[in-house]
Amino acid sequence: MARERSQSRFRRKHQLGGPAAGSTWWAPGARGWWIGVLFAVGSTLFALGAVPGYADLVGTRADSLTFFTGSLFFTAAAFLAYREAVDAGQQPPAGSADEDQTAGHGRHRRRFFVVQRRRIDWWATAVQLAGTLFFNASTGNALRTDLSARAAHQHIWRPDALGSVCFLASSALAWAEACDGWAAWRPWSWAWWITLANLAGSAAFGISAVAGYISPTTGRVSDAGLASLGTLAGALCFFAGSLALLPERTEGDLADGHARAHQGTPESSGS
Repeated sequence: MARERSQSRFRRKHQLGGPAAGSTWWAPGARGWWIGVLFAVGSTLFALGAVPGYADLVGTRADSLTFFTGSLFFTAAAFLAYREAVDAGQQPPAGSADEDQTAGHGRHRRRFFVVQRRRIDWWATAVQLAGTLFFNASTGNALRTDLSARAAHQHIWRPDALGSVCFLASSALAWAEACDGWAAWRPWSWAWWITLANLAGSAAFGISAVAGYISPTTGRVSDAGLASLGTLAGALCFFAGSLALLPERTEGDLADGHARAHQGTPESSGS
Protein backbone atom coordinates (compact mmCIF):
# COMPACT_ATOMS: atom_id res chain seq x y z
CA MET A 1 0.00 0.00 0.00
CA ALA A 2 2.82 2.44 0.84
CA ARG A 3 4.48 1.80 -2.51
CA GLU A 4 1.15 2.45 -4.26
CA ARG A 5 0.99 5.85 -2.53
CA SER A 6 4.50 6.66 -3.65
CA GLN A 7 3.73 5.72 -7.25
CA SER A 8 0.30 7.37 -7.39
CA ARG A 9 1.65 10.93 -7.36
CA PHE A 10 4.26 10.14 -10.01
CA ARG A 11 1.66 8.51 -12.27
CA ARG A 12 -0.67 11.46 -11.76
CA LYS A 13 1.99 13.99 -12.69
CA HIS A 14 3.38 11.91 -15.58
CA GLN A 15 0.37 10.11 -16.99
CA LEU A 16 1.03 7.28 -19.46
CA GLY A 17 4.74 7.74 -18.80
CA GLY A 18 5.14 10.22 -21.67
CA PRO A 19 7.63 13.09 -21.68
CA ALA A 20 6.50 16.36 -20.10
CA ALA A 21 5.09 18.83 -22.60
CA GLY A 22 6.88 22.17 -22.97
CA SER A 23 9.57 23.52 -20.70
CA THR A 24 9.56 23.80 -16.92
CA TRP A 25 8.46 27.44 -16.80
CA TRP A 26 6.41 27.73 -20.00
CA ALA A 27 4.04 24.96 -21.04
CA PRO A 28 0.53 26.37 -21.65
CA GLY A 29 -0.44 23.12 -23.36
CA ALA A 30 0.12 21.09 -20.18
CA ARG A 31 -2.50 20.74 -17.46
CA GLY A 32 0.13 20.39 -14.74
CA TRP A 33 1.63 23.72 -15.74
CA TRP A 34 -1.74 25.43 -15.41
CA ILE A 35 -2.29 23.90 -11.98
CA GLY A 36 0.94 25.44 -10.72
CA VAL A 37 0.36 28.80 -12.40
CA LEU A 38 -3.25 29.17 -11.25
CA PHE A 39 -2.38 28.26 -7.68
CA ALA A 40 0.52 30.73 -7.80
CA VAL A 41 -1.72 33.56 -9.02
CA GLY A 42 -4.34 32.80 -6.38
CA SER A 43 -1.68 32.69 -3.67
CA THR A 44 -0.25 36.01 -4.85
CA LEU A 45 -3.64 37.69 -4.63
CA PHE A 46 -4.29 36.29 -1.14
CA ALA A 47 -0.86 37.48 -0.01
CA LEU A 48 -1.48 40.91 -1.54
CA GLY A 49 -4.84 41.24 0.18
CA ALA A 50 -3.28 40.40 3.54
CA VAL A 51 -0.30 42.76 3.25
CA PRO A 52 -0.49 45.37 6.05
CA GLY A 53 -1.71 48.69 4.71
CA TYR A 54 -3.11 47.30 1.45
CA ALA A 55 -6.74 47.55 2.60
CA ASP A 56 -6.17 51.13 3.77
CA LEU A 57 -4.61 52.00 0.43
CA VAL A 58 -7.23 50.52 -1.90
CA GLY A 59 -10.29 50.41 0.34
CA THR A 60 -12.13 47.56 2.05
CA ARG A 61 -14.20 46.58 -0.97
CA ALA A 62 -11.19 46.40 -3.30
CA ASP A 63 -9.34 44.36 -0.69
CA SER A 64 -12.28 41.94 -0.48
CA LEU A 65 -12.40 41.75 -4.27
CA THR A 66 -8.70 40.83 -4.27
CA PHE A 67 -9.41 37.86 -2.00
CA PHE A 68 -12.46 36.82 -4.00
CA THR A 69 -10.54 36.89 -7.28
CA GLY A 70 -7.75 34.87 -5.68
CA SER A 71 -10.27 32.28 -4.51
CA LEU A 72 -11.51 31.82 -8.09
CA PHE A 73 -7.96 31.05 -9.22
CA PHE A 74 -7.70 28.55 -6.37
CA THR A 75 -10.91 26.85 -7.49
CA ALA A 76 -9.80 26.65 -11.12
CA ALA A 77 -6.46 25.10 -10.08
CA ALA A 78 -8.12 22.72 -7.62
CA PHE A 79 -10.55 21.49 -10.26
CA LEU A 80 -7.69 20.76 -12.67
CA ALA A 81 -5.85 18.93 -9.87
CA TYR A 82 -9.00 16.92 -9.16
CA ARG A 83 -9.37 16.00 -12.82
CA GLU A 84 -5.69 15.06 -12.92
CA ALA A 85 -6.25 12.60 -10.06
CA VAL A 86 -9.43 11.22 -11.62
CA ASP A 87 -7.80 10.68 -15.01
CA ALA A 88 -4.82 8.95 -13.38
CA GLY A 89 -7.19 6.68 -11.47
CA GLN A 90 -8.96 5.64 -14.66
CA GLN A 91 -5.72 4.49 -16.29
CA PRO A 92 -4.78 0.79 -16.32
CA PRO A 93 -1.95 -0.28 -13.99
CA ALA A 94 1.53 0.68 -15.16
CA GLY A 95 3.15 -1.92 -17.41
CA SER A 96 -0.06 -3.81 -18.11
CA ALA A 97 -1.34 -4.83 -21.52
CA ASP A 98 -4.35 -2.57 -20.97
CA GLU A 99 -2.00 0.40 -20.59
CA ASP A 100 -0.38 -0.38 -23.94
CA GLN A 101 -3.80 -0.57 -25.57
CA THR A 102 -4.84 2.72 -23.98
CA ALA A 103 -1.69 4.41 -25.27
CA GLY A 104 -2.21 2.95 -28.74
CA HIS A 105 -5.88 3.76 -29.16
CA GLY A 106 -6.09 7.13 -27.41
CA ARG A 107 -7.82 8.10 -24.20
CA HIS A 108 -11.00 6.42 -23.09
CA ARG A 109 -14.23 8.31 -22.56
CA ARG A 110 -13.95 10.62 -19.57
CA ARG A 111 -16.50 11.08 -16.83
CA PHE A 112 -16.86 14.51 -15.30
CA PHE A 113 -17.17 13.60 -11.61
CA VAL A 114 -15.91 10.25 -10.39
CA VAL A 115 -15.80 8.68 -6.92
CA GLN A 116 -12.58 6.78 -6.21
CA ARG A 117 -12.80 6.17 -2.48
CA ARG A 118 -9.76 3.89 -2.29
CA ARG A 119 -7.38 6.47 -3.76
CA ILE A 120 -5.67 8.85 -1.34
CA ASP A 121 -4.99 11.34 -4.13
CA TRP A 122 -8.68 11.41 -5.06
CA TRP A 123 -9.59 12.26 -1.46
CA ALA A 124 -6.86 14.91 -1.26
CA THR A 125 -7.92 16.70 -4.43
CA ALA A 126 -11.67 16.31 -3.86
CA VAL A 127 -11.45 17.74 -0.34
CA GLN A 128 -9.21 20.54 -1.58
CA LEU A 129 -11.74 21.41 -4.29
CA ALA A 130 -14.50 21.54 -1.67
CA GLY A 131 -12.32 23.85 0.41
CA THR A 132 -11.89 26.29 -2.46
CA LEU A 133 -15.67 26.43 -2.91
CA PHE A 134 -16.04 27.36 0.75
CA PHE A 135 -13.47 30.12 0.22
CA ASN A 136 -15.46 31.31 -2.82
CA ALA A 137 -18.52 31.65 -0.60
CA SER A 138 -16.65 33.35 2.23
CA THR A 139 -14.76 35.89 0.13
CA GLY A 140 -17.78 36.50 -2.10
CA ASN A 141 -20.01 37.31 0.87
CA ALA A 142 -17.29 39.59 2.26
CA LEU A 143 -18.04 41.90 -0.69
CA ARG A 144 -21.49 42.56 0.74
CA THR A 145 -22.00 45.58 2.94
CA ASP A 146 -25.51 44.79 4.20
CA LEU A 147 -24.69 41.82 6.43
CA SER A 148 -25.68 41.79 10.09
CA ALA A 149 -23.31 40.43 12.72
CA ARG A 150 -25.06 37.05 12.68
CA ALA A 151 -25.08 36.92 8.89
CA ALA A 152 -21.38 37.79 8.75
CA HIS A 153 -20.69 34.97 11.20
CA GLN A 154 -22.69 32.48 9.14
CA HIS A 155 -21.76 33.53 5.61
CA ILE A 156 -18.21 34.87 5.97
CA TRP A 157 -16.52 33.25 8.95
CA ARG A 158 -18.20 29.83 8.88
CA PRO A 159 -17.34 28.95 5.25
CA ASP A 160 -13.85 30.36 5.80
CA ALA A 161 -13.39 28.01 8.76
CA LEU A 162 -14.76 25.05 6.79
CA GLY A 163 -12.49 25.88 3.87
CA SER A 164 -9.49 25.99 6.20
CA VAL A 165 -10.41 22.59 7.67
CA CYS A 166 -10.71 21.15 4.15
CA PHE A 167 -7.33 22.58 3.15
CA LEU A 168 -5.69 21.16 6.27
CA ALA A 169 -7.21 17.71 5.69
CA SER A 170 -6.30 17.77 2.01
CA SER A 171 -2.73 18.83 2.72
CA ALA A 172 -2.35 16.10 5.34
CA LEU A 173 -3.52 13.47 2.85
CA ALA A 174 -1.17 14.79 0.15
CA TRP A 175 1.68 14.77 2.68
CA ALA A 176 0.91 11.14 3.60
CA GLU A 177 0.88 10.21 -0.08
CA ALA A 178 4.26 11.85 -0.72
CA CYS A 179 5.81 10.34 2.43
CA ASP A 180 4.34 6.83 2.11
CA GLY A 181 3.01 7.46 5.60
CA TRP A 182 2.68 10.32 8.06
CA ALA A 183 6.36 11.20 8.39
CA ALA A 184 9.46 11.02 6.22
CA TRP A 185 12.70 12.89 5.51
CA ARG A 186 13.00 13.35 1.74
CA PRO A 187 14.55 16.78 1.05
CA TRP A 188 15.65 15.57 -2.41
CA SER A 189 12.02 15.12 -3.49
CA TRP A 190 9.95 17.87 -5.10
CA ALA A 191 6.77 16.19 -3.85
CA TRP A 192 8.07 16.28 -0.27
CA TRP A 193 8.79 20.01 -0.40
CA ILE A 194 5.52 20.80 -2.16
CA THR A 195 3.35 18.93 0.31
CA LEU A 196 5.34 20.29 3.26
CA ALA A 197 4.84 23.87 2.04
CA ASN A 198 1.13 23.26 1.50
CA LEU A 199 0.76 21.65 4.92
CA ALA A 200 2.43 24.66 6.55
CA GLY A 201 0.23 27.00 4.51
CA SER A 202 -2.91 25.16 5.54
CA ALA A 203 -1.89 25.33 9.19
CA ALA A 204 -1.38 29.09 8.82
CA PHE A 205 -4.80 29.43 7.18
CA GLY A 206 -6.26 27.49 10.11
CA ILE A 207 -4.72 29.93 12.58
CA SER A 208 -6.12 32.77 10.49
CA ALA A 209 -9.59 31.25 10.62
CA VAL A 210 -9.49 30.91 14.41
CA ALA A 211 -8.18 34.45 14.85
CA GLY A 212 -10.71 35.74 12.33
CA TYR A 213 -13.72 34.50 14.31
CA ILE A 214 -16.61 36.92 13.85
CA SER A 215 -18.86 37.34 16.87
CA PRO A 216 -22.50 36.71 15.89
CA THR A 217 -23.62 39.32 18.43
CA THR A 218 -21.18 42.20 17.96
CA GLY A 219 -19.73 41.45 14.51
CA ARG A 220 -16.23 42.04 15.82
CA VAL A 221 -13.27 39.99 14.61
CA SER A 222 -11.42 38.19 17.40
CA ASP A 223 -7.89 39.19 16.29
CA ALA A 224 -7.77 40.89 12.90
CA GLY A 225 -4.01 41.35 13.00
CA LEU A 226 -3.27 37.69 13.63
CA ALA A 227 -5.87 36.68 11.03
CA SER A 228 -4.14 38.79 8.38
CA LEU A 229 -0.71 37.50 9.40
CA GLY A 230 -1.91 33.90 9.16
CA THR A 231 -3.38 34.54 5.73
CA LEU A 232 -0.18 36.20 4.52
CA ALA A 233 2.05 33.40 5.84
CA GLY A 234 -0.22 30.72 4.41
CA ALA A 235 -0.41 32.40 1.02
CA LEU A 236 3.39 32.66 0.82
CA CYS A 237 3.70 28.96 1.65
CA PHE A 238 1.15 28.09 -1.03
CA PHE A 239 3.01 30.28 -3.51
CA ALA A 240 6.25 28.41 -2.84
CA GLY A 241 4.48 25.08 -3.24
CA SER A 242 2.84 26.25 -6.46
CA LEU A 243 6.13 27.25 -8.04
CA ALA A 244 7.66 23.91 -7.07
CA LEU A 245 4.90 22.14 -9.00
CA LEU A 246 6.50 23.36 -12.23
CA PRO A 247 9.87 21.62 -11.92
CA GLU A 248 8.16 18.56 -10.43
CA ARG A 249 6.25 18.19 -13.68
CA THR A 250 9.42 18.08 -15.79
CA GLU A 251 11.87 16.69 -13.20
CA GLY A 252 9.65 14.17 -11.47
CA ASP A 253 12.44 11.62 -11.26
CA LEU A 254 14.50 13.79 -8.90
CA ALA A 255 13.87 11.49 -5.92
CA ASP A 256 14.54 8.34 -7.94
CA GLY A 257 17.76 9.84 -9.29
CA HIS A 258 18.91 10.61 -5.77
CA ALA A 259 18.13 7.07 -4.63
CA ARG A 260 19.93 5.54 -7.61
CA ALA A 261 22.99 7.71 -6.92
CA HIS A 262 23.21 6.39 -3.36
CA GLN A 263 22.52 2.82 -4.38
CA GLY A 264 25.29 3.03 -6.98
CA THR A 265 27.99 3.93 -4.44
CA PRO A 266 27.41 1.71 -1.36
CA GLU A 267 31.10 1.40 -0.69
CA SER A 268 31.51 5.15 -0.24
CA SER A 269 29.84 5.05 3.15
CA GLY A 270 32.35 2.58 4.47
CA SER A 271 35.50 4.14 3.09
